[in-house]
Amino acid sequence: MSRSRISYFISFLFAIFLGILSRKISFVPLWIGDFLYAVMIYILIRVVFPSKKVFYILLFSALTCYSIEFLQLYEGQWMIELRKTFLGRYVLGQGFLWSDIVAYTFGILFIFSIERLILKYHNHETRFCIKQ
Repeated sequence: MSRSRISYFISFLFAIFLGILSRKISFVPLWIGDFLYAVMIYILIRVVFPSKKVFYILLFSALTCYSIEFLQLYEGQWMIELRKTFLGRYVLGQGFLWSDIVAYTFGILFIFSIERLILKYHNHETRFCIKQ
């Protein structure tokens, strides 16, 4: 696993931790969990496809989050049973909400912006060090 994959994976685990923690603390708004879910999906896709262009990561992350949310409209018996499990509840969610789509969008745009800032800073540092 490359260094960037390791740092993305650690970020992925941290996003999961914060997301679960956000559901356990009563004063944290529910949309924070959905926001962090989108951050987690973005980072997971970054772990799997570390060399893909950022636009594709952004697009695939959004499509993944939106697809999972729209899948909540399906109420087949097997899907209902799957959602009753621990992982099914956390991964697939319980019910469709448009506000979740908004939270996913902001979460993906947030982590995309943070990643761009970090990479820009890192590239600037690298170029500066090479010139000396």
